[in-house]
Amino acid sequence: MFVGDSMTIGSAGDFTWRYRMWQHLCSLGEPFTVVGPRTALHDKESGEPVSHAYADPAFPPDARRHLAGWGEGWLHMAPLIGDAVRAHRPDLLLISLGLIDLGFYTTAEQTAENLRSFVGEARAANPGIRMVLLPVIPNVRADHDLPFAEQCRDLNVRMAKAVADLDTGASPLLLASRPDGYELLTDTYDGTHPGPSGEHRLAAAFADAMHQAWGVGGPYARR
Repeated sequence: MFVGDSMTIGSAGDFTWRYRMWQHLCSLGEPFTVVGPRTALHDKESGEPVSHAYADPAFPPDARRHLAGWGEGWLHMAPLIGDAVRAHRPDLLLISLGLIDLGFYTTAEQTAENLRSFVGEARAANPGIRMVLLPVIPNVRADHDLPFAEQCRDLNVRMAKAVADLDTGASPLLLASRPDGYELLTDTYDGTHPGPSGEHRLAAAFADAMHQAWGVGGPYARR
């Protein structure tokens, strides 16, 4: 199950990195199922998650499932994840959260506490669940807002500590690396949200982390 903010839900006309991951998993020829309570993209005109205008209309409806929202972070997902795990029964969560928290809602310290709450709620619903977390990728705001940039660095340190503290053999946690070669100028369309090349890099970060650490899937074929 994909869990994330605006970078994960995407907006009307996007492929999304979820689509790129689905393509990757299909290419491996191994069985998998994408689960989650939502399927839509964010519609910028209405400001609501009501669009189904994916860039590839052949993206199957079942593979579009996720738990992601425009403007939603750890603060919002921690209270939702338990019910989502119980209802949709994922074995694995691919999580990209944190930037929106720091931008609008919580400090790095508070965000890290919400992360820990999220992990606890997910495990209460499925004690054997596995989770891969992506570190925060500072957006263009960090170029001119030094306190915000420091909060991004602080949260990534706290995320690494939380993963080290909370990782267990029964319910492994994994912190992926920052996507290889990710550049805001070329991999986003607005300094925050991924364009096609950024989508591939995000998917690759998750795919390669799972393969290298757990032997799950295979290395991402660079496109």
